[in-house]
Amino acid sequence: MVDLAEKEMDNPTFRSDTVLSDVHLLCPSKRHLMVRLNAVGQPVFLSHFKLLWSTEDLASGKHVREITTGREHQCTSGDELCDKDRSNVKEEGELNSEGVEALLDDDGDLEVVRRPRSASDLQAEDLLRDIVCPVILMKGKEDAFEDEEYECTRSDVVKIEHTMATPLEDVGKQVWRAAFLLADYILFKRDTFRGCSVLELGGGTGITSIIMGTVAKRVYCTDVGEDLLTMCEQNVALNKHLMEAGGGEIKVKELDWLKDEFCTDPEASYSWSEEEIADLLDHCSVIMAADVFYDDDLTDALFRTLYRITHNLRNSCTVYLALEKRLNFTLRHMDITCEAYSHFRNTINDLENLQDGKMKYTVEPIKLDFCQFLVYERIEQL
Repeated sequence: MVDLAEKEMDNPTFRSDTVLSDVHLLCPSKRHLMVRLNAVGQPVFLSHFKLLWSTEDLASGKHVREITTGREHQCTSGDELCDKDRSNVKEEGELNSEGVEALLDDDGDLEVVRRPRSASDLQAEDLLRDIVCPVILMKGKEDAFEDEEYECTRSDVVKIEHTMATPLEDVGKQVWRAAFLLADYILFKRDTFRGCSVLELGGGTGITSIIMGTVAKRVYCTDVGEDLLTMCEQNVALNKHLMEAGGGEIKVKELDWLKDEFCTDPEASYSWSEEEIADLLDHCSVIMAADVFYDDDLTDALFRTLYRITHNLRNSCTVYLALEKRLNFTLRHMDITCEAYSHFRNTINDLENLQDGKMKYTVEPIKLDFCQFLVYERIEQL
């Protein structure tokens, strides 16, 4: 049994400058255990994120389950979307487009029609929308995880240390939906990434790199800040058993987008060796980043870094970018806008139109009709 502190965070309150990812509060994890305070005094929690398969199933090519809001059904792993999904998408789209006027009242306001909740709806809600409050462990209880030893080696659970709420400059210590979305795509197209050498920019807690590590040969998971990189390295160690079957390797490294060179200072904890830089430039064929487009200056810095690295690669590579469009009401526009996303689109258009005689970038959107492999809420803003 786990001894709990008298006061649990049933109703956490946050300052106005606090950024919170609701992935931590709205997910099917059994609980979020506070395990320590980090170097800057922030509570660090340990969460379990459910996978809809085991790594043994993936290695053997067995079918995997897909989960979507309101229903659960079988989906064959691989590159083909389920026929059932295709028909459902079509039917739902037709209903939405034809039923808009029927949902408006006499004044033209939207009238929400609620249907009775069925048993399947209740099951889906239990699975997807459980509000799980963090559990604070009492100090000095070394046996707090005795009942979770089995979880440590399960092949269908990813264990991630993270913070619950941070200032904007520390958002990399949280887990965000776009990381799950990119992880879904990696598992759906795992044959594409098998044996690759991969670079992740802004890896944060490392969850996307960990998933990539189950299929890729080598992953360089990069970010900035020793406290964050230490947390990321701990998460890699917690999930090492998931990568053993494929023989994948993850190296946690510092990569500051505001600097023009790799960190090679031998005194720095997460610096690069000359051999590692050469390995990256000679073999990297995939670069990825998830939910790093929230600040215009950082977006500009990321694309400068992206250009610098791809310019020095020996071979061409594919860059995968995932993000969540966050809508906000701004006084400047007196409207609901998504300025960070608009700046991202403008910047990526500039990259595609770049004509320097050296590099050519082609941008292609990826349809989000691929199967879902991790339990989270895949919202339309992703």
